[in-house]
Amino acid sequence: MKHAALVFSTLVILSSWLHPSMAAASDHQVAASAASVSSMDSQRDIVLAVANPIEPPSTHAGSSLLGYAPPGYYGAGQRAASALTDLKQSYGLRQVAGWPIKALGVYCVVLEIPPGVVRDDMLKKLAKDSRVQLAQPLQDYAVYADATQDTHHYNDPYVNLQRGFVQTDAALAQTVSQGDGVHVAIVDTGVDTAHPDLQGRIHDTHNLVDDDATAFNHDHHGTEVAGIIAADADNHQGIVGIAPKAELSIYKACWYATTPGSGAHCNSFTLAKALAAIIDTNARIINLSLGGPADPLLDKLLTQLLDQGRIVVAALPPNGDLGGFPDNAPGVIVVRMSGASSASPDILSAPGEDILTTQPGGRYDFTSGSSMAAAHVSGIVALLLSLAPKLDAHTVHQLLLQSSKVSNGTLQVNAAAALTALHSKMKSSP
Repeated sequence: MKHAALVFSTLVILSSWLHPSMAAASDHQVAASAASVSSMDSQRDIVLAVANPIEPPSTHAGSSLLGYAPPGYYGAGQRAASALTDLKQSYGLRQVAGWPIKALGVYCVVLEIPPGVVRDDMLKKLAKDSRVQLAQPLQDYAVYADATQDTHHYNDPYVNLQRGFVQTDAALAQTVSQGDGVHVAIVDTGVDTAHPDLQGRIHDTHNLVDDDATAFNHDHHGTEVAGIIAADADNHQGIVGIAPKAELSIYKACWYATTPGSGAHCNSFTLAKALAAIIDTNARIINLSLGGPADPLLDKLLTQLLDQGRIVVAALPPNGDLGGFPDNAPGVIVVRMSGASSASPDILSAPGEDILTTQPGGRYDFTSGSSMAAAHVSGIVALLLSLAPKLDAHTVHQLLLQSSKVSNGTLQVNAAAALTALHSKMKSSP
């Protein structure tokens, strides 16, 4: 089940032991959910969640571990399925997609509201319904990169052209650490898994948007971010990632619109599936080079990840404003492009302009944006965690902030200085 969210995996396997048709049903459900992403309308659709307690399995033939649930509710217990059926009938709602979020104990659905109904009015009514645990708009998110960079192809695979690598003294840092044993989750577009500089660095992939493997490997933004973090070293080609021994997990939650030149975007549905899947993994670093409005569902999932000790690195929105997802959550490390303005002194600065990195099709190109700045920080965090796996987000943030150095007139993170600061901290600790 390469493209299924991890939250389904255990239930699917166990259910198939009881009834062989369940595995096929789950594949159909995932495919249906993925196919429906392109039809979702962030201007009209809503996200709704109901409690999803897991009842003991029934004893009659054909029952699953969740008890009997009607078609379209795979992963939902009887109570959740019954509540959703009643809610849809009561309010005239049509289900677009649905999925269980085990970590929150809920079943979520994306719903289409009736024509002519004002979405805010519908949400107010649903919020008063005792069966509803969460009701919110389906919101849209974007990656933070300069989309126009994709049209230029430079093919100059030399380390000394890597602005961020040089300015952060990454080569010096790699004499001490290369990110060995550190697991980084990238929530983004797809990634070119066949790229010669990424082969061996990508441990697993998860397509939460569709079943199009070709599009997955042709996506630019995720490929760019992955290359900055962990492009292979000493392979006689291409570039070198900040943490070339780190292990990457790719969660495709964003996709490109059909409009030429437009950037990639995501929504509450795809991002929630990605975050819920990461909860069940051992990834210590989560790179979120994207953002948008505050979102109750995504905030709940992000809080769980932070409470688990994950280190979340996010890109500052292009307008510099904080308060949306994911930069509004306490504990998230927010990164801006070096030289960009920000009212908060706690925001890290990292190289993000004209960054040479990997591109689909085995190519290399220059790109810009706070997305790339965040990727540099994720790589440096991997270098730190490889030496001190128990570091928490607050300590990492302080190390990076206090060890930042001036480069070309700009204060920004420095990989070598951060490792030196960590060494001093470890020597002084009892």
